[in-house]
Amino acid sequence: MVARAIDTLPHHWRYVSEGGATIVFSYIGPPDAQFNGTVLRLRKAVLPTTDSHTPSNSLGTQDEPDDPMIEFQQKCVERLIPIEHLPRLESVYVSCEWLESLISLHDAKRPKDRRVKDQIDVTRRKGVLATDLVGGDWVSVEIKPKWGFLPSPIHLSDATRDVKSRTCRFCMHSAMRSKIGEAASLRYCPLDLFSEDKSRIKKAICDLWDTWTESNGTVNNLKIFVHGEKIVPSVASLMLSSGRDPKISDRDLREIFVEALMPILLQTPVLRILSTLQRSLDPLDIEGLSRLWHLTQQELNGIDTAYFPSLPIGSSSTHLMSTEPDMTDWTHFLDTYLSSYADFNHANPAPAHLRFYLLAYLLSATFKDCSIIVRFDRLRPTVPAEQVKPEQIMVIDLDPKDMVRLQKWEKLDQEITEAYGSGGDRKVCVDARWAIPEN
Repeated sequence: MVARAIDTLPHHWRYVSEGGATIVFSYIGPPDAQFNGTVLRLRKAVLPTTDSHTPSNSLGTQDEPDDPMIEFQQKCVERLIPIEHLPRLESVYVSCEWLESLISLHDAKRPKDRRVKDQIDVTRRKGVLATDLVGGDWVSVEIKPKWGFLPSPIHLSDATRDVKSRTCRFCMHSAMRSKIGEAASLRYCPLDLFSEDKSRIKKAICDLWDTWTESNGTVNNLKIFVHGEKIVPSVASLMLSSGRDPKISDRDLREIFVEALMPILLQTPVLRILSTLQRSLDPLDIEGLSRLWHLTQQELNGIDTAYFPSLPIGSSSTHLMSTEPDMTDWTHFLDTYLSSYADFNHANPAPAHLRFYLLAYLLSATFKDCSIIVRFDRLRPTVPAEQVKPEQIMVIDLDPKDMVRLQKWEKLDQEITEAYGSGGDRKVCVDARWAIPEN
């Protein structure tokens, strides 16, 4: 039986946070077996222009399909990530009027830069009810690790090989963002977090903390929640079991925080699983994938793409009639990935495998863009960490990506690499599974 959020009141829900596609509210209303310990995840839509109107949803409540993230997790993600590290997801009914009331009550709590761009999609009749990972009398730390590997140099061009095989994508992108005045993390490197090396993981946590404090929490690679509320650095001592304590210095609080996170990140298999999925699903890099795309066009169409313009990567064509994958495509893809994928020759990818490589890259992007939630008791100085439980670390934001994004990603990759390659000193990122090429 599908739960009904419309049987609750909008003030029974508290704004938690949001990403590019969804916004999250936690249930704080009276005891209710359906909603206790849950969050409501709602899809967002671009704000309508002044001369447009809100489209009506022609589908009835019973006819609207469940949010695709539910089926995607159940049929795909659970085959790749242990279920104990995934939140429960289920459908919940909403209505236009109820969503508009929710917007009216909570929109002012959203970041200003988000409010001017988008809002809750009021045309939806279903949302997603998920495990509340930030509420309760504990500390919840959300980390967005990002890309945890350097690409294989095999498919990189002469112009990009030296840059991309030494500096990771995240660090290059952060440098480009910083140059144009955006808040960015110039210290943190995902390769440290994914290294499985104690000293490097500690450095990664320290760098995340320092960026969080220096940006006043505006850089989204680290978020901290206490009692379901996202906190800012000025009240970081709320993480302590005793509450705010002016006697504890910022440095001491940072050390206590690091010591609480370290044993969980060292003992959990989650980071290793994400790292393996990211790199194994992206063996060609976007450069190699683009090259395979154009080679396939040339072979099937009998044209020389050096002289005739070719279709953009991922667009509908004679060799990709149906671009966006459905659930059947994803399940068939995973059947191959979990069986014969190891026999593929990634050094010389076959045009016959183009569709597979396209889906692999999309799925890799999902794991590059996901977040992990780490939960632990309120901090107590000098108290040793207890045995880590699997449910203390969960993976969230595992939406499937659209094929249409490939064109944007290819262009962004070129912009990032060109901007970083034309700069001054270059950062050296150490991938624990790859040797850095010699000069």
